[in-house]
Amino acid sequence: MSETSYVNRRTDQADKDQIMQLVGFTLGREQFGVDILMVQEIIRSVMITSVPNSPDFIEGVINLRGSIIPVIDLRKRLRLKTRVEQTPGATWILIINVDDRVTGFIVDSVTKVLKINANTIEPPPDIVVAGLESQYIRGVCDIDNRLLILLDFSRILQLKEIRKLKELDPETERRG
Repeated sequence: MSETSYVNRRTDQADKDQIMQLVGFTLGREQFGVDILMVQEIIRSVMITSVPNSPDFIEGVINLRGSIIPVIDLRKRLRLKTRVEQTPGATWILIINVDDRVTGFIVDSVTKVLKINANTIEPPPDIVVAGLESQYIRGVCDIDNRLLILLDFSRILQLKEIRKLKELDPETERRG
């Protein structure tokens, strides 16, 4: 009997290992997700300071508890249609740790934490990536009869853009 219980526990654990938790968010009518382990926090209504001569998708920087963090408009970075202006203070920023680099990403809204089975993630069909460069997309899955696009934030920025972000961080200059 104890052997059977042990086998069931292992099977249950294997099932749990296959479950991914994602933070769901929207850009327009599209639903996206990012691995919850990459998200440090979600903030709203924070003042963004513009930075001269920065790429158009960089909205500026914020001061988050003493750390200067670059903020990227994810819609602009992914070259999606511009959003309808929202009311002031309705900005959602996902603070994401990508390869030990903390960056804020502006999204239209944050939906909820989603639990999906890793086996249900499929490579994106060509039609899904029509407006996006496919290297950003980790996969797609069906949630409540809607496609959820799973983004790979480690590929959102190119090397030259990462260098530009480092120039915005005064801490990097002091260390380098």
